[in-house]
Amino acid sequence: MTAVAIRPEKLKETIAATLGSKVRQITVSLGEVTVTVAAADYLESMRALRDSSGCQFEQLIDLCGVDYSAYANAVNEGSRYCVVSHLLSVSLNQRVRVKVYCPDDDFPMVTSVSDLWNSANWYEREAFDLFGIVFDGHNDLRRILTDYGFIGHPFRKDFPLSGHVEMRYDAEQRRVVYEPVSIEPREITPRIIREEKYGGLH
Repeated sequence: MTAVAIRPEKLKETIAATLGSKVRQITVSLGEVTVTVAAADYLESMRALRDSSGCQFEQLIDLCGVDYSAYANAVNEGSRYCVVSHLLSVSLNQRVRVKVYCPDDDFPMVTSVSDLWNSANWYEREAFDLFGIVFDGHNDLRRILTDYGFIGHPFRKDFPLSGHVEMRYDAEQRRVVYEPVSIEPREITPRIIREEKYGGLH
């Protein structure tokens, strides 16, 4: 029998009581609870969310990186990189979003939670590969989506859309070769035609 979902406001109170002073911010928006903790408290907070009786978040269902530089066309005044996790409690039928900001923009790093949830293993590798976020304590932190010799982190806001290199198969050398990008990066703005009564709208 499925447990009845707890109201977000009640879950917010439970999480706030469980984490105490470790909570930097906790909000309810669109029926979802989001809690922010400091990098120094991240691992301990995640363990409490997994093990505490009112939380019981047995599953980590997603983890990703975020680059907040020029977020929503605005200048970000806080830390640039953030790790966002989504936890699920099957037994209590509840979810929570956890955010932790990397204290150092030049070397973004937070503690790995792969010892708490096995699912974090590949998620953390993806965040490392695409954003360059290092997960301290991860036992196999290497690229997972880009090529072995790839340079840079393609989801960072300052990574060029065209990349740095292009690859092709060279028949003479019988292998794939890498060369500097030959296309010119440019932005193309589509021409928009608006008709007054398009689709029956007035």
